[in-house]
Amino acid sequence: MKDKIRRFCAEYKSVFVFGFILAGCTTLIYFIAHYIPLDLYVEKISAIMNGCIATTSLIGAIGLFRHYKGVHVRILWGCELLVWTALAVLFLMRVVSFYSPDALDETISLRGIELLAGNIFAWMLMLYPTAVLRPGYLTIKNMWWPLIPAFVIFGLDKWLQVDLRWLLALCPVGLVGFLIVHIRAYRIWCEENYSSMDDIDVQWFWKYIIMVLISGGCYIGLSFHYDAPHAFTQQCILLFMLMYSTDQIMFRPDPHELIRRANPNHPAPQEEEEEEEEAQVPDQSNEVYRQILENWMIGEKPYLNPDFRLLDLREVLPLNRTYLSQLINQEYGCSFYQYVMNYRIEEAKRLMQADPFMKLQDVAEKSGFSSPSVFSRIFARETGMTPSEWSATHHTVPA
Repeated sequence: MKDKIRRFCAEYKSVFVFGFILAGCTTLIYFIAHYIPLDLYVEKISAIMNGCIATTSLIGAIGLFRHYKGVHVRILWGCELLVWTALAVLFLMRVVSFYSPDALDETISLRGIELLAGNIFAWMLMLYPTAVLRPGYLTIKNMWWPLIPAFVIFGLDKWLQVDLRWLLALCPVGLVGFLIVHIRAYRIWCEENYSSMDDIDVQWFWKYIIMVLISGGCYIGLSFHYDAPHAFTQQCILLFMLMYSTDQIMFRPDPHELIRRANPNHPAPQEEEEEEEEAQVPDQSNEVYRQILENWMIGEKPYLNPDFRLLDLREVLPLNRTYLSQLINQEYGCSFYQYVMNYRIEEAKRLMQADPFMKLQDVAEKSGFSSPSVFSRIFARETGMTPSEWSATHHTVPA
């Protein structure tokens, strides 16, 4: 149990650090905002922040459209940025406003219309990760159902005079839970198809969820007490979220797109299950395929290629993606990622034993790792020792 906790903390260390820093910065901004004069915020700062949000969103949308490169989810996020641009412009022109500026610095009740708007904003922020975690899921029919509970609760609260506002506040939590469940499934899928997770940063989605949760917390605080500190903090976290997310999404590859490019005949996600069900049963036993695979891995060492993928096994095994993944899982009890990583770690051990003075960068490159930092992190996670410690422990001085 302790080992699992240690590995979990090591794996998601950057997520914990990111969340801690973001929460600390949000708290700091909130306290600093108390020194902003109310009149200054109403007359100047609020307009400046909305202008920054509108400009950032518009520039980000243009950048995403220009860097489309066949990654469909970039278009989705670009369209969302255009919506944020329009909203920021409307707030800037005071065409749309949930609160009157005169209500600033007054304690107000938690009203249903603000919470319904918060649900819509949360739904918008969840479209991108849903499209990535579940390709093909966001059809016209499926993309709207998360909003149904919010509108139903809002209607009951308004027309039946039943106080259901806290249920409205909890609806976005259900959206976050939906994504958290699918992050694990997404990671498993990636590990079954890729031998490297460097460009497929699953931790990015946890960081995105942290930003959504902190932004949601700021919004709830703003609904409770609409004052300059709450309003300014909400605008700052939203601006950061749009900037950081756009930067990450613009340059982050889509694993499903990578597979489709490598195999033009690869079906669309929604058609994949049907094709796999119709595929023929392998004409050889797993033992035969296992022997062929091991001979190829030992003889050709394809794992030395950092971009080695599951579909590359088709070079020696006439199986589709599903059967290749099942073969690895059944015969070795691990994912394709872990299977290849075991070979790379053993190759690194062999290199360090043969030459204890070989540079870490050379060991990482010659054993198939993409970088020394990745090699050190994974080696320490799997062996419990850094490469230097392992080399010193297993190096024997000749007599």
